Amino acid sequence: MSTREICLAGGMRTPFGDYGKSLRNTRMVDLGITAAKACIEKAGIDPQTLDHSVWGNVLPVDHDGFYASRAVALGVGMREESCALNVSRACGSGTQAIITAAEQILSGHGELALAGGGENFSRGPYMDVKSRWGAIRGPSVMEDSLDWAYRDPFSRELMGETAENLSDDFQYTREQMDEYALMSQQRAGAAIESGFLAKQIAPIEVKDGKSTRMMAVDEFPRPTVTADKLAKLKPVFREGGRVTPGNSSGVTDGAAMVVVGDRAALERQGVAPRVRLKDWAIVGVPPRIMGCGPVPAIRALLERNDLTLGDIDYFEINEAFAAVNLHTERQLGVSRETTNLYGGGISIGHPPGATGARMTLVAMQHLEDTDQRCAVVSMCMGAGQGMAVLLENIGRA
Repeated sequence: MSTREICLAGGMRTPFGDYGKSLRNTRMVDLGITAAKACIEKAGIDPQTLDHSVWGNVLPVDHDGFYASRAVALGVGMREESCALNVSRACGSGTQAIITAAEQILSGHGELALAGGGENFSRGPYMDVKSRWGAIRGPSVMEDSLDWAYRDPFSRELMGETAENLSDDFQYTREQMDEYALMSQQRAGAAIESGFLAKQIAPIEVKDGKSTRMMAVDEFPRPTVTADKLAKLKPVFREGGRVTPGNSSGVTDGAAMVVVGDRAALERQGVAPRVRLKDWAIVGVPPRIMGCGPVPAIRALLERNDLTLGDIDYFEINEAFAAVNLHTERQLGVSRETTNLYGGGISIGHPPGATGARMTLVAMQHLEDTDQRCAVVSMCMGAGQGMAVLLENIGRA
């Protein structure tokens, strides 16, 4: 077994742009380079010392999207001799990038890595699957690649329909979901006002008509929304359903990155590690209720490390849908006073390749600001999986 101590350092992201708005003309790789450069600067590390780049992504876009990890690596000054890898684990892709980087280091295939990920769903192409060989007869229909990304591969249900299934099976109400959504928006607003989120965001230049401007704040949060406005939104996935745009995660664009390294290697480079990456757990769950994923994943993680819920000071649980968080609260007893205190997918948005890394940045900063010891980052994943990661404050270990 490896004796290496895996730690995280640096950590920055772009602001998240609302679907079709400020970041729609920005290449996905440029989002990654912006986040990675800021991450490297914050860590105070020479990019030439990084062995690997791991990029999490669900929907490759642009001409270089399939090579994003390599493009980001060379774009920030990593050596040509360094290695690069794209990974995809649905909504956990950003977290998987961090785990994969850690596995490379634990197995002795490097000491230092850049990891994270991103999406630019606004640039998702329409697909014509017939033109290459010619349509035989009838109309040739363009298919939306974003629709492919959001559908369960087995039932072809949209992910929001799986949230409806979870709500049906466990009787979570529309009112409960909207209440959670309102809290998320208010918490994001408070985190913007306090400057908590600004510490993690690297401004990016975006086109604004014929000129450009610097974008430094997440575009999706709606902290002034009211309970009445949320209640008036119509269900979008099922007639008479409970899941609405207001209690679902936002479709957004953005990237987030962190430095992953063996502690000794980081310290040799003069880099101060922020948290220890202690362990992770990944489980499979029924695809039709994929939102239940965090519950068994967190249970497995705690059991693997001989911990109880009371040993965890803080949770980041992805708000894919409010039903996911209601389910985690009911099944595990996780408190709202220790979970998603700075907003989440419902308010900040959810670009799957970036979300896990974004949540990791929040958890790291929370542990540092509060001097608490342990945090868990967890999420459900389309096609039926759950993931949970255990982080430990270096100063309290």
